[in-house]
Parts: sequence; C-alpha cells; structure tokens
Amino acid sequence: MSFLSFFKGYKNFGIFFSVLSIIIIAIIYNVLNVKQPLPIYQPGMVSEELVDSTIQHQLKYHKIANFSLTNQNGETITQDNYKDKIYVADFFFTTCQTICPIMTGHMVLIQEQIINDDDVMLLSHSVTPKIDSVAQLKKYAIEKGVIDKKWNLVTGDKKQIYELARKSYLAVKTDGNGDEYDMIHTENFMLVDKKRQIRGFYDGTKPEDIERLMDDIATLKSFEGS
Repeated sequence: MSFLSFFKGYKNFGIFFSVLSIIIIAIIYNVLNVKQPLPIYQPGMVSEELVDSTIQHQLKYHKIANFSLTNQNGETITQDNYKDKIYVADFFFTTCQTICPIMTGHMVLIQEQIINDDDVMLLSHSVTPKIDSVAQLKKYAIEKGVIDKKWNLVTGDKKQIYELARKSYLAVKTDGNGDEYDMIHTENFMLVDKKRQIRGFYDGTKPEDIERLMDDIATLKSFEGS
C-alpha cells in the first residue's frame, strides 16, 4: 500500500468520524434541551409562612378556589372570566410605594407581550380592599395603562381575598399582630394554568424572573393538556 493510499483511507475515516460525532452531539443536545412540563405546585411545596396552616402539608389536588370580586370598572369578576385561560396573578395595593410600582411596571410589560394572545390574562388582587375602592382602582388602572380586556384589578371582601391569598395562591404572609385577615403581600407572581393549578412562582421585581415567566407561558402553551 502506498503512502497516498493510506493517507486517503485515513482521510475518509476522519471525515466519517467527524460527521458521526456531529450527529451524536446534535442528538444529545436536542435530548437535553427538550422542554419539560412545568411542575404543579402544591401547598406542601411552598414556604409555610405563605400558606394557611390548614393546608400546609397538602401535596396533591390543589387548585385555585372559586371567587367573586369587583374590578376597576365595577364589574363582578369570577372564575368564569378566566375559564380556559392561562393567567398571571399577584397581590398589591395602590398606595404601596416600595415593591408595588416595580411589580406593576413588570405586569405592564407582560401585558404588552400578551396583548394579542387570547389565551393569557392578568389578575391583581388588592390586599387593602377598604382603601382600594372601585374608583381608586380605576384611577390606578388609568395611570398605569391597564387594558381592561387583559387585566383585572380586583377588590372585595377582605376575608375572601385573604383566603384566596393563603389557601389558593400561597402567596401572602400574615402581619403577625393578630388582626384578623391582615396581609403582607410578597413580590410573587403566580402562573396559573387552564385547570386552575399553580405552575410557577416568580419574583415580580426581577427582570430575569419576568423573562423566565414568559418562557414558562410558552412552555405551558406547548403542553396544553399537561
């Protein structure tokens, strides 16, 4: 065998091996990057300070309870308004000067990105419903650029909001002073699926969490039946 023949055979083998390696690497990359379904959060998976003591150890079957609240336009908002919708929920109050402006700003950004997506909505609950009247919510909505068809700011019975916060959304702390139904809201945004299950928690003050939330909405939509 001549040197040239040996070199040609080696070259062909090298090309074959290189192509094979690229294919194997591509397969591994695709396997590792396949989107996985989002988790379904249960009360027992969340910090106990955010969860009512009656459900702190529950590990299955958790869903957002039925509700009846009033939005910025004086309209009654119930689960029917969010039927077959993915939505992002949070808790706030209009006079908050700390984290609320940041959270609301990020909700506005989310609203801009979902404006033409009929599957996704927003829902913000006031933790000071006596202060946040319909008129106050309307004023706030106008100032912040809330679009009614996409985003409801809701007020109502304080006990109901408290129970939603701690028994459904797993998102609010008690104030610790013994006053019934007083709440300290957190920076959490919750992603809720069409089956009323919590699929993610996000820090509403962090841009990187908002990006993750938007990615998770896309993932959730790709697993509509999950």
